[in-house]
Amino acid sequence: MTPSGTSRGEPDGAAGAPAPGGPAPAAAAPGGPGPAGPARWTAAWELLLPAASAPARARGRALQAALREAVRTGRLAPGTRLPSSRELAVDLGVSRGLVTETYEQLTAEGYLRSDRGAGTWVGDAVRAGRPAARDLAPRPTGAGTDFLPGTPDLSLFPRAAWAATQRGVLAELPHHALGYPDPRGLPRLRTAVAELLVRRRGVVADPERVVVVSGVAQAMTLLGFALHARGMRAVGVEDPGSPEHGALYASAAVGTVPLPLDGEGLAMGPLRESGVRAVVTTPAHQFPSGIAYTARRRAELLDWARSVEGLVIEDDYDGDFRYDRAPVGALQGLDPERVAYTGSVSKSLAPGLRLGWLLVPASLAAEVVARKRTMDLGNPVVDQALLARFVERGDYDRQLRRCRRAYRERRDALVAALAEYFPGTEVSGIAAGLHVIAALPERYGPPDEFLLRATAAGVAVRPLTDYERAVRAGGVRLVLGYAHRSPARIREGVRLLAEAVRAGAAG
Repeated sequence: MTPSGTSRGEPDGAAGAPAPGGPAPAAAAPGGPGPAGPARWTAAWELLLPAASAPARARGRALQAALREAVRTGRLAPGTRLPSSRELAVDLGVSRGLVTETYEQLTAEGYLRSDRGAGTWVGDAVRAGRPAARDLAPRPTGAGTDFLPGTPDLSLFPRAAWAATQRGVLAELPHHALGYPDPRGLPRLRTAVAELLVRRRGVVADPERVVVVSGVAQAMTLLGFALHARGMRAVGVEDPGSPEHGALYASAAVGTVPLPLDGEGLAMGPLRESGVRAVVTTPAHQFPSGIAYTARRRAELLDWARSVEGLVIEDDYDGDFRYDRAPVGALQGLDPERVAYTGSVSKSLAPGLRLGWLLVPASLAAEVVARKRTMDLGNPVVDQALLARFVERGDYDRQLRRCRRAYRERRDALVAALAEYFPGTEVSGIAAGLHVIAALPERYGPPDEFLLRATAAGVAVRPLTDYERAVRAGGVRLVLGYAHRSPARIREGVRLLAEAVRAGAAG
């Protein structure tokens, strides 16, 4: 016999005999081909070798323990056929009687099962303890109600339309398209994205300058590597701003310099004095303050970029969601050679799709594409073709309209609830996006006590200070996300928060 467990036809391990209550000999056991699951048996056979070299008096007990452990841990799965006692004895260099005794003992204990003339099999009484794979994805906090920003309503994902689109794509996609793609993305998707962004966001979009990415995070990282290759060791970031930017650029060995805002956008004085030649911005709807850059500030920002031969990186994370008027067009449309523009479907469809786009200036295109190629060889082809078809058929526009209606209603519900339960609260920023900034009157402070009371009430909120590098003095200022909550749940959450604050103040 070899470690594959191929039977020579002995009665106690016959290859052609059916197992009592087990799989037919022709059925392959999980984990290996053939009737006895050779690959699975081979792995366990190696565990028995040390037992065969144990001292003669302890050899039987050692063999039983090793085989028992192989079954208990799942190395030998239920239904796996074992070699005959003669074969195993020859392979291990022990007596056949010792193997027979081992089989009989473990059969009596329930680890094995056998029938005369049918062979010996691993029983199904043992349930192996298999280590579970951990899920490190961000999860809800466990709070009864959360107003954490940045999460869309995932129940709005258009499952039926997406499934129908997927069937169409799989039916029409030629075989050769399943090979390695252009690292920039499928030409079909780049064309569809370019047309979409020209129409909806006013960008200048040549499909040859569109790079399909795994969300805005990858776009930022790609730009970081390209800037580092050009000698830049720091980029400016908005303060307050996204806390993720620091880690993304650090992965490309590029530091970040926090730059303050004023009422019009990024403050130009500190930007000019910083010495950076690239800056990350959210001009359509600044995150998290909620302001839109004024026309004057947009022009000043582009003048600065031209004067230093620099780059403005525009993160248009929720530019389609403006509720009181048409969205302000993208900054990139004013100077596509000084602005790198990025966005994704994370807020409009779902972040788990990991699909986005980067419009890169011609001067950086080759470096960005080369880095994209070495990073992942391109995004999944079927997913790209699916999104392209979804955009081409108008399904993406319909999804945006659906989300915009829902999120506007929820923003209105949040503003109304704050006015009712926290009179005097100032909600700042434009009517857009998936969050608001709420500055509560001083009587609801101090901030630390407010947050403790909110947590005790099972309401998760995030203070504006979580997004500030230079923490500024002030009362309770909250960044409240509302997109993932129904209007009724929003009102109830604000009511619970108010009750908790009043109870704490009375105590």
